[in-house]
Amino acid sequence: MGDFTQKSVVKSAVRKLSSPIADYTSFSALVQDVLDNNPWGCTAYESAGVAKPAVEKSREAYAATITYENAEAKTVGSIPVRGPTMAAVNTAVTQITSTAAITTGMGTGVTASRDSSEDSFSCTVKCHASNGELYTVSFKRDSVTVSSYEADAIRTGLEAWADTVAILA
Repeated sequence: MGDFTQKSVVKSAVRKLSSPIADYTSFSALVQDVLDNNPWGCTAYESAGVAKPAVEKSREAYAATITYENAEAKTVGSIPVRGPTMAAVNTAVTQITSTAAITTGMGTGVTASRDSSEDSFSCTVKCHASNGELYTVSFKRDSVTVSSYEADAIRTGLEAWADTVAILA
């Protein structure tokens, strides 16, 4: 099991995962569990007169790559696809791979494919600690980063939680 290792004076720590999160479904379930269950004991707060939840998504990004291969299985081209949600990426991939003109443009006998194990996804959540600090936790396929915190108890609590989550070991 890996521990978070402090990266800089600005109190940011990253936990590199021993193996990447397997797929988007597992990733999405992890983030949703954090949003639904607030495992770090964060508290709701008010900012500029607006009520804010204890933990909320602040940024997310999703990407896939369509690869074009010839009859010898040599890659002759690729198209990266990025979107605001994985559903948007999946829709774009379906549209692109079903467009014969694009595949034909890549060459004779070329086929389009997508290797989902190469998809990338990230989500950052903003958290309000019970001591009043605002900090962020960024989830990526291969790491979790906690940033902008002062109290070491925040990192310690996150480490203890991460130790209990099988896909973060």
